[in-house]
Amino acid sequence: MKRSLTALALVVAAAAGGLTWYLHDKQPIRDGEQMFGALQAPVTVDYDERGVPHIRAENEADMYRALGYVHAQDRLLQMELLRRLARGELAEVLGEKLVPTDRLFRTLEIGRHADAYAARLDANSPSTQALQHYLEGVNQYQASRPRPLEFDLLGIEPRPFTVADTLSVAGYMAYSFAAAFRTEPVMTHIRDELGADYLKLFDLDWHPQGVLGSPLASGDWKDLAALAQLTDSALEGSGLPQFEGSNAWAISGSRTASGKPLLAGDPHIRFSLPAVWYEAHLQAPGYELYGYHHALIPSAMLGHNRDFAWSLTMFQNDDLDLIAERVNPDNTDQVWYQGQWVDLQQRTETIQVKGAEPVQITLRRSPHGPIVNDALGQTNGSTPIAMWWAFLETDNPLLDAFYQLGRAETLDKARTAAEKIEAPGLNVVWANAAGDIGWWAAAKLPLRPAGVNPTFILDGASGEADKLGYHPFTANPQEENPQRGYIVSANYQPVPASGIEIPGYYNLPDRGQRLNQRLSDASVKWDTHNSQALQLDPGTGYGPRLLAPILDELREAAANDEERALVEQLANWNGDHTLDSVAATLFNQLTYQLAHEAMADELGDVFFDSLLQTRVLDTALPRLTADAESPWWNRQGSEQRESRAQIVADAWRASLEHLRSVLGDDASTWHWERAHTLTHSHPLGQQQPLAWLLNVGPLAAPGGHETPNNLSHKVGPAPWPVIYGPSTRRLIDLADADKALGGIPVGQSGVLFDAHYGDQAQAHVTGQYQPQHLSEADVVAHRQGTLRLLPH
Repeated sequence: MKRSLTALALVVAAAAGGLTWYLHDKQPIRDGEQMFGALQAPVTVDYDERGVPHIRAENEADMYRALGYVHAQDRLLQMELLRRLARGELAEVLGEKLVPTDRLFRTLEIGRHADAYAARLDANSPSTQALQHYLEGVNQYQASRPRPLEFDLLGIEPRPFTVADTLSVAGYMAYSFAAAFRTEPVMTHIRDELGADYLKLFDLDWHPQGVLGSPLASGDWKDLAALAQLTDSALEGSGLPQFEGSNAWAISGSRTASGKPLLAGDPHIRFSLPAVWYEAHLQAPGYELYGYHHALIPSAMLGHNRDFAWSLTMFQNDDLDLIAERVNPDNTDQVWYQGQWVDLQQRTETIQVKGAEPVQITLRRSPHGPIVNDALGQTNGSTPIAMWWAFLETDNPLLDAFYQLGRAETLDKARTAAEKIEAPGLNVVWANAAGDIGWWAAAKLPLRPAGVNPTFILDGASGEADKLGYHPFTANPQEENPQRGYIVSANYQPVPASGIEIPGYYNLPDRGQRLNQRLSDASVKWDTHNSQALQLDPGTGYGPRLLAPILDELREAAANDEERALVEQLANWNGDHTLDSVAATLFNQLTYQLAHEAMADELGDVFFDSLLQTRVLDTALPRLTADAESPWWNRQGSEQRESRAQIVADAWRASLEHLRSVLGDDASTWHWERAHTLTHSHPLGQQQPLAWLLNVGPLAAPGGHETPNNLSHKVGPAPWPVIYGPSTRRLIDLADADKALGGIPVGQSGVLFDAHYGDQAQAHVTGQYQPQHLSEADVVAHRQGTLRLLPH
């Protein structure tokens, strides 16, 4: 027996040793030397305490090659999955459950558009050269180092990354901005199936004649609801970043303690693991930038140096129209367009499926764009729904735009760079050490026919879906050096000086108003300390505003002293979502329950769930509570007309019942921290035991939906997993950019068991800021390792 136990111990030790060696071999190398044949000269990469690479190269080509190499060693899986998602190739490695997602992205034509765009790029332009050199670095790493663990688990065979892959990922990023898929079907359903009295809750223009010349049949509505569900699940289930909102402001030197401009920015993005941004400090002769990089994109999308800094928010302009086509009754392959029947283009594509037979799909296109309900495969209806999307229809030199933004030290250069951003729409908020601040709403805004409201599905046969051209960039909302001394951007609807109307899916004004209220206080001199407090503000006026009209009805609904005390907590609540708040927990449950009790019976489960995903719901709910005569209060099919008081009472009782079932009978323990948590999910961490191994969290999260500290969740029943929030919080005082602050939500690395896999997660959710080392002395003082990349 002794010999047997000894042999078993040796086998176990050998297996453990082999596993340790195997996993160690997958880890990033941040110290020592690596040969890199494409380099023209040696490159030095110093790694700081957070795993941020500080790259020093003798020329820009080598600088981008080195960036690609170190980016890949930390994020190769993210790069691989993003290109596969964008191009509709996930089922090849994840199996047949991803076929619907692949079919959706094939339908959107992102990969086809990327291929065509790559073929016509100017190979000699500086931005294209930067991309080529960056991809050389990515491919050098992939070819010379062991595959990531997940590649082995999934059987992914590495293939070189291409320019078209980068452009495909840019297309995914643009698509993740688009709110039309989840908004236009439900808004059109309310208009056409429920009517004007129901629609006015959403503060939209009403067209009593209806937009669609041919009414949609019940099967068409089923398709639209299914399409909205598919787009939501494709984004939510990917474990990959999705752009949502953002805060940014720039303050002139006249309003700062230092006398120089200060830039603040926290783009709001769906949390993922690894995080969307990769921090890197790049230096070459004549160039230096501390930037935030997206997978497979070499130029930073956020950045700063000692001369200038910029951040982004989402413009939220509507750059995607859904269009119902009229089919020829004698030929279902034709639709009516500009006075005649025209053929639909058709193509067949094959989706490779892991462990199953390939799936062939037929996709169609009208003159307006791809037929997106083909993404469903088997449809219920007969009406083709086309998609016009500015991303597919404009020149859109995004690579040039961000390459130039990283070199834009003057107002003129920054404005010129911003003008190149055509889709998706972005607000560029910028400042420089010379004293200038600026904001440009960057997008190519289409000219639609007069009276057309693109919030609804448009009628393809009427001409209202046609585009008459584009507004000039000078007509876009923008400001430079305003007299008030600051600029704030927070996704609310902007008012351009040109007076043009800009349809969009804007966020509530509350968050922007709260920021503006504080920034407008002329007695405050801003610095990075009090700016932290503003970025971390967990409050909103939305809650008290929504509750005020129904407080008396809540008091009437309270059944005992304990419930009456809870109502008074709501009545006295200032809207702050602090970790110890009971009122925040109660309010968020009541918000969902009010929406459900009032609206689910009219919309049905699928459309109601779609409405919960939209920004228009945020606008509607305060209008609902303020209007006691709204038809939404009446239950469908009821023999009597319900009142607001009855529905409020039902919502109150349902809220308490649910919170007791989830958090216990003692309401004093219903703290926000118990119900509102953040888990950073790995793309493969959707199920146990991989979730336990790969995900980071749960972490108690302050803030909430549409607070400045926008750690946001879906409107729904408790508990509330945080879905998106600050993807970084940056503060740069241009009097001393060497002391800039930032950080990311999880860690620099996407490599399991690496020290920087999740080392920033707790600090980020609790609002701790990380120094961003810019000066050579700071880099040396915080250096944890030096990687030397050497040419052959």
